[in-house]
Amino acid sequence: QVQLVESGGGSVQAGGSLRLSCTASTYTYTSMAWFRQAPGKEREGVAAFHTGSYNSYYADAVKGRFTISRDYAQNTVYLQMTNLKPEDTAMYYCAAGYPHTWSVPADYAYWGQGTQVTVSA
Repeated sequence: QVQLVESGGGSVQAGGSLRLSCTASTYTYTSMAWFRQAPGKEREGVAAFHTGSYNSYYADAVKGRFTISRDYAQNTVYLQMTNLKPEDTAMYYCAAGYPHTWSVPADYAYWGQGTQVTVSA
């Protein structure tokens, strides 16, 4: 069983930055990813990092603004978010697993509890 613990959420003004962290209890998966879910909307993939290929993937809405990175020694994945927009407001979740498609929530077996990101105009 993999436990994921997120941190780093908060409230910022538009144009600001935040860095989310997610630390895993063990390393038994191929990918770690960030998802987000706004009230009344479906959970959507934000970014993912494949540990085997070192490839990273991003949703079109965050390309050029968000960067996902991995610290193997700490079993931690980060999401650096810059130029934040009000539409980035959501609960952000860390996920780990063996996805066939990086952006499909059902493809991930392990989830964190979520951290809130709020961006004001």
